Amino acid sequence: MPGLTRRSMLGAGAALTGGTAIRALGAVAPPTLTVQAMQADIRLLRQAYGRLHPGLLRYNTQAQVDARFDQLADAARRPLTLGGFYVALSRCLATIRCGHSYANFYNQSKAVRAALFDAPTRLPLQFVWLGDRMIVTADPFATGIAPGSEILAIDGRPARTILSALMQVARADGHNDAKRRQLMSVLGEDGYESFDVFYALIFGGRTRYALQIAAPDGRRRAALVDAVTLEKRRSQQAIADAGRDDGPIWTMARRGRAGVLTMNGWGLYNSKWNWRGWLDAEVDRLVADRVPALIVDIRRNEGGEDCGDALVARLTDRPIVSDPARRLVRYQTLPADLRPYCDTWDRAFDTLGVGAARYDDRFYELAGEERGATVIAPKGPRYTGKIVVLTGPQNSSATFAFAQMIQRERLGTLVGEPTGGNRRGINGGCFYFFRLPETGLEADLPLIGTFPRTAEPDAGIVPDIIAARSPQATASGTDVAMDRALAMLG
Repeated sequence: MPGLTRRSMLGAGAALTGGTAIRALGAVAPPTLTVQAMQADIRLLRQAYGRLHPGLLRYNTQAQVDARFDQLADAARRPLTLGGFYVALSRCLATIRCGHSYANFYNQSKAVRAALFDAPTRLPLQFVWLGDRMIVTADPFATGIAPGSEILAIDGRPARTILSALMQVARADGHNDAKRRQLMSVLGEDGYESFDVFYALIFGGRTRYALQIAAPDGRRRAALVDAVTLEKRRSQQAIADAGRDDGPIWTMARRGRAGVLTMNGWGLYNSKWNWRGWLDAEVDRLVADRVPALIVDIRRNEGGEDCGDALVARLTDRPIVSDPARRLVRYQTLPADLRPYCDTWDRAFDTLGVGAARYDDRFYELAGEERGATVIAPKGPRYTGKIVVLTGPQNSSATFAFAQMIQRERLGTLVGEPTGGNRRGINGGCFYFFRLPETGLEADLPLIGTFPRTAEPDAGIVPDIIAARSPQATASGTDVAMDRALAMLG
């Protein structure tokens, strides 16, 4: 199921308060939204989610959903800045507990992105949240803060207080908070890092930060660091954006007797790279060289296209249904009154439920391969070596489905940390980019809900072998999961 975290934006910027929107966004001071504009868009969004969203009641009752939209409306009973409304909207959408329902950074208009996301206020470090501890993983701008150090406070605000506020706007499925912590880490994985955006909007961005640091040896000290620009942050981006690069973004290497396939991104919608041909050639080489084991590293990969299906086709000797869960939608034909606000890359989504069978008084059930129930046929020559897949909380969309399939079909061993996503099912597959005409913001609206046929826990996928990160491993540069996989393979 597509993750679409690096989707190309569709459409132009919408109005903030009528025709003055773009002029307002170009001003030095943050634009202020009128109560009328915000209330109109809240009513429209409530209608759209209420009529189209397949997972709205997966983790909430209707009364709870109504109460949360009421809270958003209450917050907007006084004029708010664009950033203030964006945060309030994000809090509301986060309560749906759907990893694909959010005011997507990449799908906002150019003017909105410039106003909200481009300020030179980024913390000049990379870090990960391990529990409520903020652990530095890299010092790309030479601040002198060593990997493995713990950031105890920023401008006097304790790290755990910061995390608590950020978790309220973090998108994730169900109560899988490991994904929320991962999303609020800064690891050079996205053009816009969620921490950068929301820390500045919630606590106020600065060009210099006062930090309280605990070094790996436990000694504490203060540090004053200069913030960096968006351009500098992106210069450290470890994962290539396939939409801007038509060359390979995956790698195949040898570690001992094992091949290591690193797939840091599957967002290949706009790429001209022949990734299927590349993958087949690499697997052919593994077969020809009789490489006894393959490690597939997807830990930094949220999702995108279902690239894992092409790999599974080379590992199986029997047809496999990629996802046996029910695929449910809320509508047959998109209501005409919502169509002007539903931007998308495929207008066939407007009739997504036509021909679908009525499942109950709320849903229609999609069936058949043309509706996404893909059957993966074996493709030879088959690779018969041992398979290890390295997983982590970033895996929450297509990579969640891939890890689930590997474990369910017993094609290999999962090593690492529990995934993002949720075993109770996720929402996605097809999307509208819902444009709010009065405020100029956008909210992603997933259209297909997958629902397992048997009762499942509210959790991600637990790997067969747990190999978790730690501050000590970060300080020493140890890759715990990779080392565990190599040791297991001998």
